[in-house]
Amino acid sequence: MEKPLLLVVEDEPLLHLAIEDALEEAGYAVLFVSSGDAATTELDADAARFKGVITDIRLGSKISGWQVAQRAREHTPEMPVVYMTGDSAHDWASKGVPNSLILQKPFAMAQLVTAISQLINGGTGTQI
Repeated sequence: MEKPLLLVVEDEPLLHLAIEDALEEAGYAVLFVSSGDAATTELDADAARFKGVITDIRLGSKISGWQVAQRAREHTPEMPVVYMTGDSAHDWASKGVPNSLILQKPFAMAQLVTAISQLINGGTGTQI
């Protein structure tokens, strides 16, 4: 059986390995990109191949995680989205897509796995 593919957008290299290890151990395949531009390129090429998007909000580029999620939802209206942030959780209600989840950094990798799994399996969004 093919592993569900997740698009993960994170510009902090130190987080890549920990996130990738946790998600792969949970049974997911992961495509990492480090910018909003790269994420939207991947989504525009074939968003349907992704079972979910996990994105940092502040990506140090002109395209934020808010915009990445919006692009994902333009292609796939029910795309599961988990946001990660150190300081932007207060904007989630106004900028986040419906039925998404937000994780405040620092968080345990188990929380990330639980969040994306909950959304993929039909759960509704909330702040964790």
